[in-house]
Amino acid sequence: MESDAVNGMARNIEKRRRVMQRSMQLGHCICNPRLACPCQMLRTRDICQCAGERPEPANEPVRLTRLVEKAGCASKIDQATLRRVLGGIDMPSDPRVIIGAPAGDDAGVFRIGEGQAWVQTVDVFSPCVDDPYLFGQIAAANSVSDVYAMGGTPLTALSIIGFPAGELPEPIMREIVRGGVDKMAEAGVAVIGGHSINDHEIKAGFAVTGLVDPDRILSNAACRPGDRLVLTKPLGTGILSFAAQIDRVPRVEAGDPVEAIGRSMAALNRTAAEWMVRLDAHACTDITGFGMIGHVAAMAAAGDVDIEIVWDDVPLFDGVVEAVAAGIVPGAVERNRESSQHAVVAGEGVTPGMLDILFDAQTSGGLLVALPPGRAEEYVERLHAEGIAAAAIVGRVSGPGSGRVRVCTSGRRQPPESLQGSAGSSTQAGSSTQAAHREDLKMSDCCNHGDSAGGSPAASSAEAASSGRAFAASDTSEARRRFQEFLRVVNQPGALDAHTKQAISIALAVLAKCEPCVRSHIAKARQKGFSDAEIDEAAWMAISFGGAPLMMFYDGIRRSSA
Repeated sequence: MESDAVNGMARNIEKRRRVMQRSMQLGHCICNPRLACPCQMLRTRDICQCAGERPEPANEPVRLTRLVEKAGCASKIDQATLRRVLGGIDMPSDPRVIIGAPAGDDAGVFRIGEGQAWVQTVDVFSPCVDDPYLFGQIAAANSVSDVYAMGGTPLTALSIIGFPAGELPEPIMREIVRGGVDKMAEAGVAVIGGHSINDHEIKAGFAVTGLVDPDRILSNAACRPGDRLVLTKPLGTGILSFAAQIDRVPRVEAGDPVEAIGRSMAALNRTAAEWMVRLDAHACTDITGFGMIGHVAAMAAAGDVDIEIVWDDVPLFDGVVEAVAAGIVPGAVERNRESSQHAVVAGEGVTPGMLDILFDAQTSGGLLVALPPGRAEEYVERLHAEGIAAAAIVGRVSGPGSGRVRVCTSGRRQPPESLQGSAGSSTQAGSSTQAAHREDLKMSDCCNHGDSAGGSPAASSAEAASSGRAFAASDTSEARRRFQEFLRVVNQPGALDAHTKQAISIALAVLAKCEPCVRSHIAKARQKGFSDAEIDEAAWMAISFGGAPLMMFYDGIRRSSA
């Protein structure tokens, strides 16, 4: 057998030749018909997946959130789309079904005998954290939460995973599965099998089955006028996950917000569920991908009631308000707003930024539990004693109604817009605070080695003028400092986002035939999650202007770095 070894990996050259000949004859890669042969991976990394070759484990940790378009439960299809798609489908009726798909509840319930019913649910989403093991834990905690929300006891689970086999190191997939299995073991749930699919984007989750007493089911439709609503985990996982994806996590005194949301998302809702059953709660739902308003609106509509939420009482993760004030609002907020804004009545003083947080898609969020007055306060006390410190009464069922959700504010908590000295829209909030936030970021480019001294070019000029000293042409250190500051400001996201500016930087670097610049900007693009196809397309925009010499220049760089 003809073979060789490259980068420590054995290759069957005869097999590679046979596979590639077949692909070339067909005009399509045999393992991905959308591609021609040789494919991008073979040209850039000398790996033929069709011949069974696999990449070596990465020297540095792979950032999972950079490999997906939408992180966590933001990857789910929004409520409005689901309503349109599922609206015309009639589900077969069965008298044993207690709660089925039309109810839109957290899980389905199926009677299996006197005093017993199955609770069944399934949940799958993309990575919301970079650590594979932690992601597996979160996927499990999120999946089992739907059973807890119905007042049930989870018993068994089937693992579901989508993974780009052959493109990413296999230990990443192993750690995702291991994290999920370990978290299910913590919940007392037996993982009895599963299913995997070779998918371009990583996804993981579980189908979970549990038991519940048919007479003690906690649906989302049974809250009563006068009930108080208790939320057991803070909001903000979607906003902070998005901030981490784009390297814009706010600095807070309490510690790393990303670590905080990771701990919360991986925490089981088991204790909160046990206490709500003991205290005879009326209704429950868990807050996940549709955002708090989406789930509250569903609860209100199902129960034919109106609900009031006090924004100042809703627990939030540290850094969420600052992120929204800086304009860091993910697209899932817009999708959830489109789906649920028809149900919202904003009270006096409620700003767009406040609503952005309430529309934020949560991953493995807390339970929202409806209890009568007195019991709600006791529930919060019990949870605090169990270490669930964020649990709080956040609203009430104001009375019978048509499913309206009124959001009000007491003015006790500073709204996102006030951090900028403006009470404008959330869009204005973002644009007006970007400049201040950028001062906290340190960006370097191929021509800026090391951190600049800070301050804007205008400020530097003012300082020079006030000192009575004109800028001397020979003062190269001052020139370099000002030039680096200028580059730092220009490269910050503004009217153009960071992704677009990075693509432009690649094109301009190729057009300038600056090899260090091209290499630096390609490396940065990869850190931002650019695919090889995106990098090449940006470079070819320059080549279309510069012609064959630029093509030869760029091809030489790609060959030497492959």
